Amino acid sequence: WHLFVKRAFDIIFSGVALIILFPFFMVIAVLIKLESSGPVFFRQERLGLNGRKFMLYKFRTMVWDAEEKLEELRKHNEMSGPAFKMKNDPRLTKIGKYLRKFSLDEFPQLWNIFKGDMSLIGPRPPLPREVQNYDAWQRRRMSMKPGLSCLWQVGGRNKITDFNEWMKLDLEYIDNWSLLLDLKIFFKTIPVVIFGVGAK
Repeated sequence: WHLFVKRAFDIIFSGVALIILFPFFMVIAVLIKLESSGPVFFRQERLGLNGRKFMLYKFRTMVWDAEEKLEELRKHNEMSGPAFKMKNDPRLTKIGKYLRKFSLDEFPQLWNIFKGDMSLIGPRPPLPREVQNYDAWQRRRMSMKPGLSCLWQVGGRNKITDFNEWMKLDLEYIDNWSLLLDLKIFFKTIPVVIFGVGAK
């Protein structure tokens, strides 16, 4: 029943938030289109519960050909392991920097939560190419539905540059999961987003 409550909260919260935030989403969409060519939304294949593929949605924060430019920037990766994190990524647009700093680019994932691809709280959904390079023990992080926020998000976010430390936080969440833990992470997420803590 705990998982039932978790899913019920996900549906109610994401559904209400999508309705309330719709005018705000329209403003962000206009700002993105005014600054650069390309779609408003960035779609990317991610892996969810037990490795199930789904399409993740974000507001586009980079130039339209950002994926093609990734390889030439890999030498600047500040995160150990398969994930890519870079401070002052040159592919970011001006509005994109602000969207990233305050996690506004993640808001379209409320639709992913409403559909059931994700949960409000859970390990961040990885890219398939990242999972291909996981060690065996790291794959256990996909034993729970991915989330919009997690221990990594509230425990340092991009300040954590050790990929193994990130994975250990996810496994700590899975091993100690409870509705109370989700509630704690939810309330800790609010100041992190408002003040842009650990954002890149």
